[in-house]
Amino acid sequence: MTITYQWRGAFDNAALNALHADGFAHPAAQTDWQTRLERHSLGWVCAWEEGTLMGFVNVIWDGGAHAFILDTVVARHHQAQGVGAALVAAAAREARAAKCEWLHVDFDEHLRPFYLDACGFKETAAGLIAL
Repeated sequence: MTITYQWRGAFDNAALNALHADGFAHPAAQTDWQTRLERHSLGWVCAWEEGTLMGFVNVIWDGGAHAFILDTVVARHHQAQGVGAALVAAAAREARAAKCEWLHVDFDEHLRPFYLDACGFKETAAGLIAL
């Protein structure tokens, strides 16, 4: 399997919606990802295998020192093979290149080993308000 990773790679909304549906096991949405990302993101990383979008992570930021990763997703048949960690590593490199000083993530408890062990995030105290 040859996977290529592309910062701010071109993608089709339908392909990213299908990837989200597959990776997160929910029905496909009709999200306009291109407009959303251009408006709110520092960038994103696409993972491709033979022309098929099979991984993605979004990097949003505050315009300064803080970047945040969202929507990390890998196609089910590629999960647990290091693709997600490679996506996050590419996101971290690009955020560092943009002079960000911090890369934040929040996650559900079952993803703790992925983000803390595989990706190298450190546990911190944080807060959240459900809106």
